Amino acid sequence: MKKILFSTVALLIFQLSFAQQNKKQQDINAIKAMSGCYEVSFNFIETFNYSSDSTYTPSKEKHDKALEWVTVISDKKNEIQLQHLLITGSKNREHIVKHWRQDWLYENRDLYIYNGNNHWKYTKLPKNEVKGQWTQKVYQVDDSPRYEGSATWVHVDGRSYWENTTNAPLPRRENTTRSDYNITVRKNHQEIVSNGWIHDQDNLKIVRAAGKSDRTLAEEKGYNTYVKVAENKCVAAQDWWKENKDLWSKIRRKWDKEFKKDQDILLKEKVNGKALFSHIFRLKNTASKTDISNTIDQFIK
Repeated sequence: MKKILFSTVALLIFQLSFAQQNKKQQDINAIKAMSGCYEVSFNFIETFNYSSDSTYTPSKEKHDKALEWVTVISDKKNEIQLQHLLITGSKNREHIVKHWRQDWLYENRDLYIYNGNNHWKYTKLPKNEVKGQWTQKVYQVDDSPRYEGSATWVHVDGRSYWENTTNAPLPRRENTTRSDYNITVRKNHQEIVSNGWIHDQDNLKIVRAAGKSDRTLAEEKGYNTYVKVAENKCVAAQDWWKENKDLWSKIRRKWDKEFKKDQDILLKEKVNGKALFSHIFRLKNTASKTDISNTIDQFIK
């Protein structure tokens, strides 16, 4: 009787372990499915505002299209890194813009949560809260932190999606035109579909000040579609990455050292009148680790 009971328990443990591994592989497949060459549509509109100012002017509705290449730059057991590269200009004069990066970490406990004014608070989550989850860490164009959050990939009824709500800095489309709020609370929904993937957002524009409760200034809807096209449409980005990936590998390693300190990160907005990305983009492919460290260190408070 004991042998039968032991065998039954062992079988159940095996089945549970197999199901967990199978689920994890589904997650990995969904994350990697976001790589490729895409025609991207960026759409944003302010839906509601709660300002008491009668002269308040909502943000303009935004519709943009672009060609973007997303490549897997690191594929480890519990970490997948995806780099986005924008392709702009005419077909005969294509220009590559190093765009955002998204890292996916399995059962990660270490997060940097944005707190406004270029301040990211280090947070360590309990182990039981992240079981089976993936952290999405999103980085700015210069590989400095942007936003991150942990949640479970869901695969049900033929759908695969991940969603999370977290704090973020103002998007670039607003950063140079708006100063009446300082935090974007982003509800991100990323879903794999038959022709690519969708990045659906429901955002809050938040005013945060010391000693006061957060105030919602407005709400915003974002809907970005990534429609997969032939890989040869993104050859310019692929060639650019071959030439520049070593430089960006060194930049990532420098940032990794900062993140591994497990302490808050506070960055200066500008040095010598220029934002960090301007200094980083001026580095040559041959830049040394010292050059890179010195460039980034001058922004870290």
